[in-house]
Amino acid sequence: MRSVSKSWLLLTGFILFYIIYLLFGALVFSSIERPVEDKLRRDMETLKQEFLNHSCVNAASLERFLVKVLTANKYGVSVLRNSSGTSNWDLTSSMFFANTLVTTVGYGHTTPLSDTGKAFSILYALIGVPFTMLVLTACIQRLMYGLVLAPVGLLQRAGMDPRPATVVHFLLLLVLVVLCFFVAPAAVFSTVEKSWSFLDGIYFSFISLCTIGLGDFVPGTQPGQKYRSLYQVAVMIYLFVGLMMMYLLLRTFHKMADLHGLTTYLQLPRCEDRDDLDEDREPIVESQPDDDQTRSYLTDKAASKPLEPGTQPSYNSINNKG
Repeated sequence: MRSVSKSWLLLTGFILFYIIYLLFGALVFSSIERPVEDKLRRDMETLKQEFLNHSCVNAASLERFLVKVLTANKYGVSVLRNSSGTSNWDLTSSMFFANTLVTTVGYGHTTPLSDTGKAFSILYALIGVPFTMLVLTACIQRLMYGLVLAPVGLLQRAGMDPRPATVVHFLLLLVLVVLCFFVAPAAVFSTVEKSWSFLDGIYFSFISLCTIGLGDFVPGTQPGQKYRSLYQVAVMIYLFVGLMMMYLLLRTFHKMADLHGLTTYLQLPRCEDRDDLDEDREPIVESQPDDDQTRSYLTDKAASKPLEPGTQPSYNSINNKG
């Protein structure tokens, strides 16, 4: 019990430090980039007024104007009156940028304007990307028991053989992820973002959770959007939890492929090979303690061997009677 409490405390510390790291990045990015953005907005307004004051516009001056407008638009600064009210580098928007940076989603709609901001982005990502992967891995270790091992064991106790049980479990988990992290968010996005269709919401969710991040759809960028800051925070939470579930789904599929011999057939590395190499090492956070029901579907070898306090039950240790 003491080790479980320590494990939860460690995981909570990871998450809190991750939030603090995002806030730190948001403060630095906002302090560096917002003055540069404000200057660019003033320059674009001056350019617009100068263009309007010309009594006769030739092709060359129009082309220069368009080039400057398109360049500013690439950095999220528009000459349109209804688009110039909100900053791309306020605290919440900067935190949103930091989140997309360390999760490697990177929509590209907002990018650093200054050389200082670009240099800080490199240093920030060098630390933030590995740490984000560490936090995601720690969270997945805690979810493996409740969302993978226990449900498969329940299916086996209901009378299913191990291999069909893993397939049914994977399909159920896949349906859960699709409904909760693609369909439901798409309905929300199509409601909040007036210009998005339901298909656009599905497309955005897929592009984001696969860390492709094309940037053609970015939430919270509509001018005059209500509760924009709260909305961006909600999207950040969605991205983090969604990435965690995608990694859990991939790990579950890999372990199912191990059990069915697919990785061996394709000569791919097995998840359990890495587990065997690290069998003497404690996981980042300890998994749920085993109970008598969990031990009932472990292999004879695993069941006969006493589990170390820091040992996580293996998905492939399900009793293979087929």
